[in-house]
Amino acid sequence: MRGTLYLVNRAHPLAGEPEAEALSPVDGSRPQIRLHQRARVMLDQLLTAVDGRAAIVPVSGYRPRSEQQAIWDGSLAEHGQAFTETYVARPGCSEHQTGLAIDLGERRPDIDFLCPAFPDDGPCGALRRRAADYGFVLRYPRGKEAVTGIGHEPWHFRYVGWPHAKLMEKHHLVLEEYLAWLHDFPLGSEPLRYQGLGRRFEISYVPAEQAAGLELPARVPCQQSDTNEGGVVLTVWRDAG
Repeated sequence: MRGTLYLVNRAHPLAGEPEAEALSPVDGSRPQIRLHQRARVMLDQLLTAVDGRAAIVPVSGYRPRSEQQAIWDGSLAEHGQAFTETYVARPGCSEHQTGLAIDLGERRPDIDFLCPAFPDDGPCGALRRRAADYGFVLRYPRGKEAVTGIGHEPWHFRYVGWPHAKLMEKHHLVLEEYLAWLHDFPLGSEPLRYQGLGRRFEISYVPAEQAAGLELPARVPCQQSDTNEGGVVLTVWRDAG
């Protein structure tokens, strides 16, 4: 698994999991809640930006398959099939197994592990509005249930990085839709362009048959991201000037 655009859902189960050294605790008081290091750094900055540390609690980050299986089985036993199919990903099909997803909750005496409260106002609402500035998206928004296969989860945020989070926010796309859109910008044609943070970003989709022999641009910052659907997304950073 390479990059931040890895698609995980029922149609695209996880092929592998992050190395243990790629994960780190979200903070010192919750060593059991871990994220991919880049996602953890940006979450820390996001919480600081919205002054949310006192009001927002990390609830669940990286989960190995065994933990996801236990959550699935426990939810089936307690809540039944319909609830579990709506709010719990099948083992092997959970974003939490990538280390790039985090469930956040409003700090309360009792926090629901599966469906933590995350209201639209206060620090929670501020975090939702600023999330894309720090590379995060609300992964399962209302109205996209037919696309994602998961019910609306106002607490579940996914790190996809810059500029992808901003583009997804601007065009109201979930990850499935965003990756499908990027197919319209194959490598060798005009890339998808976005400008921000003093940079010009150029994004291209590399089909699977070209990905193995892909040569990266010389002396230009760039990132390859696997998609778990066969292709690769290439993002190139250029100076805004």
